[in-house]
Amino acid sequence: MKKGKGKVEHSKKSKIVNPVKIKKEKSSKDKTSGKIDLSALKADIEKALNSGESKTMNHVEQINVQRAPLTKIKDLKFKYNKQISKYVNTGIPGFDDLFQEGIPKGSNVLVAGGAGSGKTIFCLQTLAYHAAKGEKCFYMSFEESEDKLKQHMKEFGWDADKMIKAGNLKIERINPFEITRNVDAMLAKEKGELLIEIEPVILPKNFKPDFIVLDSLTAIASAFTGKEDSYRIYIEQLFRFFERLGSTSFLIAETKQIPEVFSTSGVEEFLADGVIVLYNIKRGDIRENAVEILKMRGEKHQKKIVAMQITDKGLIIYPEQEVFGGVGG
Repeated sequence: MKKGKGKVEHSKKSKIVNPVKIKKEKSSKDKTSGKIDLSALKADIEKALNSGESKTMNHVEQINVQRAPLTKIKDLKFKYNKQISKYVNTGIPGFDDLFQEGIPKGSNVLVAGGAGSGKTIFCLQTLAYHAAKGEKCFYMSFEESEDKLKQHMKEFGWDADKMIKAGNLKIERINPFEITRNVDAMLAKEKGELLIEIEPVILPKNFKPDFIVLDSLTAIASAFTGKEDSYRIYIEQLFRFFERLGSTSFLIAETKQIPEVFSTSGVEEFLADGVIVLYNIKRGDIRENAVEILKMRGEKHQKKIVAMQITDKGLIIYPEQEVFGGVGG
């Protein structure tokens, strides 16, 4: 996807002071090439943060200074390469740059994070990107209605109605307690046999999705309250079902803002091929969004937490801007 232009605005009320006090002749900008030496800039900022020189700046100014060299971002318009690949991209500006190739096609990916971290936007943006390419996408919601999700997409400029009319996108709301009843009935019939064959989800008739979003595992787990063993059996069947289907799936899981466990029971993150963690980090008196690829089987990826913005056109990831000072709640 080609790179376009973006702009990060600084506050007009406060004058930004460079916390690293880089002298002109020793700046991170190469005079001969005009390019930014990001590694040098990172070292300077980390040194300043460790030495306490940044105390004169508020947190907003610190973030703006860190983000200043990365004002050129990818074009948010959906563009794609028609070449057949064993990997898939999300279409989210900056995020796909964290991979060597992309997400291995057919992977089951856990998208974990706390409230307001951008999980639903991440998944809707990915489906909008692929539905715009003519690929089949299915969004299974266990909480929000179809109308609310369609409106959510429209707010970011993604024409859900057009994609649905073209037959490339389907959004359905499912009652998680229906799943519980079906599992209980099967367990009773099979007398608790662990290897029961159940249909974990019902796909739309004559619709084989290339991409699936399940929102969320947390809602399903809530329907299994007091029946943890039944939930684990169901989850194992669900992952096996997705593997047989061959679709690339994204399963949303609610966690703490700074999670140590990335799923409801802890077993989901081991069954999943990949785990993407979205953060809503509190730093001083503000919150900063960030993203991390915790694991991705069959693909090399950057192992760091990087900055992310939620804009009126969707998510933007800054792959070269690590979140400094550690992650703390």
